[in-house]
Amino acid sequence: MTIIVAVPGTTEGPVALRAGVEEAKSLGTDLVAVNLGIAALDVSEVEGEVPITVVERTGRGDRDPVDAVLDEIDERGATRLVIAVRRRSLVSKAVLGSVSQRLILNAPIPVLAVKAD
Repeated sequence: MTIIVAVPGTTEGPVALRAGVEEAKSLGTDLVAVNLGIAALDVSEVEGEVPITVVERTGRGDRDPVDAVLDEIDERGATRLVIAVRRRSLVSKAVLGSVSQRLILNAPIPVLAVKAD
């Protein structure tokens, strides 16, 4: 049993990581953090709470972050995905795609979506 957390390089990133750690602790399993940001992912604040593997996105620079997360789900046989979501305006919903929304709709496993304030 593995939990995957999608960690964007935005303010939602730490919220998602903390929720992923809590979910892994409650289920007594390991955590795979997929870094969707550009900078290296710092897990020092939660290290030691659960076994954490950090996966940096690889491949082409323009690789779709949704594909990166879905690939990790398949490769690792994950049982749950944790993401952070935020409120979006009507304009942003109409013009821009949402990684979180696409993960919720396309993940083959249950998704825990936590609200980032």
